[in-house]
Amino acid sequence: MTLFEVDRLTYSYERLTALDQLTLSIPEGSRAALLGANGSGKSTLLRLLDGLYFGQSGAVRFRGDQLTEDLFAHDDFALEFRREVGLVFQNPDVQLFNPTVFDEVAFSPLQLRWPKAEIRERVDEILDRLRIFHLKDRVPHRLSGGEKKRVALASVLVLDPAVLLLDEPTAALDPRSQSQLIDLLVEWGGGAKSVITATHDLRDLGDIADRCYVLDGGRLVAEAPPEEILRDSELLQRTNLVHAHRHRHASGAMHSHPHSHSDER
Repeated sequence: MTLFEVDRLTYSYERLTALDQLTLSIPEGSRAALLGANGSGKSTLLRLLDGLYFGQSGAVRFRGDQLTEDLFAHDDFALEFRREVGLVFQNPDVQLFNPTVFDEVAFSPLQLRWPKAEIRERVDEILDRLRIFHLKDRVPHRLSGGEKKRVALASVLVLDPAVLLLDEPTAALDPRSQSQLIDLLVEWGGGAKSVITATHDLRDLGDIADRCYVLDGGRLVAEAPPEEILRDSELLQRTNLVHAHRHRHASGAMHSHPHSHSDER
């Protein structure tokens, strides 16, 4: 079954075209990686999949329903979609606005009118799972970047969505936190749910994805399993996912080899 179908989708910011006649299809239950350098259109695509933006032309369909502003005007569809599909932004400050971490994570269940006892239980469970229970009474905007990212993720995972959209999820995390987050995403939902990750970090690609979609200039330029994408050095260099790293030997000869952006600090 098709989860998302993107059909000749175009989206522009004033005179800048972010997506250009983009067409792709993401199956239900897949772990998809949207790959591309900065400006390739992957973050914009996530917002269109989440129904936050709407294209100037073309279509985005979710399980066969075309996502439009008119459709989201119907509360029944909008509430169910927001429960089913969760987006975690690259910058957590965009989505954190409550006075405490507990309030932040409890916000969406409160909007859906869950019983208060169930909300408390579920919030405590997800805070513990993400190792941030000790931050429960802290003010979100005073946390570190990595802590904010975990709170933002918790505020989405608390609803147990069927589809998780992630924009550069490991950015601003230390190596240990990155590893813990990758483990959580791999285990989340027993592998039965859909996870769509926008990233330019190739290090954990084989763990987080079973299918990759490479974007360049707002267009799809490749679609393949991660191991095939990682073997295609010409594609990775052409789309700026790696660059040629040059160094000089003692003899004076110059040598170059592919160098991943993910290794840069």
